[in-house]
Amino acid sequence: MRKNGPRFSSIRIIGLGNDLRGDDAVGLLTVRRLRQAIGDRAEVIEAGMVGVDLIELMKGASVVILIDAARSGKAPGSVHRLDASASPISGQVFPRSSHAIGVSEAIELARAMDVLPATVIVYGVEVGDMEVGQPLSPPLGEALDQVVKQIIQECEACHA
Repeated sequence: MRKNGPRFSSIRIIGLGNDLRGDDAVGLLTVRRLRQAIGDRAEVIEAGMVGVDLIELMKGASVVILIDAARSGKAPGSVHRLDASASPISGQVFPRSSHAIGVSEAIELARAMDVLPATVIVYGVEVGDMEVGQPLSPPLGEALDQVVKQIIQECEACHA
């Protein structure tokens, strides 16, 4: 594995969400924090609301870690870690998306097109307040810290 910089990295971390909708920004805020902590161990992408373009963003990486808002009915701030590498992730965790197509659909489309990276890990953080103009709620701030730590550990394990 080459460690010369992000453009050579086989690990790609992609944060999804909408900065204007409160807790829906959790994926974007996570990658902003990770960009500082990860250095050249992974390529970090702030993707916003990409929909089907997520497939293109995943292409060429051997490990992809996605972070997005989730809505499964659990308490805000609950963290889901799903391995989408071998089988579909639950539509129950990401039932509706503010993106053109949801994370689950984009992953399955990439799988059908035979362009899904070897390892795809999805972190879904249960959201609460998604009203326009609201800041990240306190439970999501705590979850963001947890997800950042977990992803740093995963990147270190990939480089060990």
